[in-house]
Amino acid sequence: MLIASMKRIALYGGTFDPVHTGHLAVAHGLSKVFELDEVLFIPAYVAPHKRVLKVTPALHRYAMLALATQAEDHFRISTIELDAPERPYTVETLARMQETLGDGTQFFFIMGADSWMEIATWHEWERVLTLSNHIVVARPGYELSVEHVTPVIRKRIVDVRGKDQAALEIEEGDGAKIYVTDAVNMDVSATAIRQAVRGEGDDGWVEDVQPLVADYIRKYRLYKEA
Repeated sequence: MLIASMKRIALYGGTFDPVHTGHLAVAHGLSKVFELDEVLFIPAYVAPHKRVLKVTPALHRYAMLALATQAEDHFRISTIELDAPERPYTVETLARMQETLGDGTQFFFIMGADSWMEIATWHEWERVLTLSNHIVVARPGYELSVEHVTPVIRKRIVDVRGKDQAALEIEEGDGAKIYVTDAVNMDVSATAIRQAVRGEGDDGWVEDVQPLVADYIRKYRLYKEA
């Protein structure tokens, strides 16, 4: 049975350092396939698994997200993790979202292929996979496995790669599902963008971010220092 009356919100977390065309392509593509009412970008204060890395201050990352999404009516930004840096784990964010927006809302949590392959290292990872539906976005040339999760979780995986995703039906019941999709076939790297900006050479990186974001990076000389 289709859930026609429930509002569908996708939670899209990450450092977004910087937000790039790949992030936006994922948000647009999944909005169509899953008929999302809203995509909620959730910039992390500092992702727990990235604490050893230098991450651009949250204010800059939030500002770039605001510039990149301002023309999209169904794209929003949540500061839930920026406002509570002492509670950085996904399991806590999902639980708080359920508490504040749960009534009449069907949640989807978006994750990349690399995050899926590392999911068993996440804090309370099995609970994470029960708190909402998940959408795993396959990357070109990236092999996805299910051997690292339990048999119970494997039963909840719905692999829609190579299928007619324009006619995808999201069914009710049997708990949260994990959808694996190749609906967005775009591979852009924030790491590569930062390295290119730092290199003082080819400006090809500007094609991988929105013009306003490129202007912001230049104005505040982001990524110029290692």
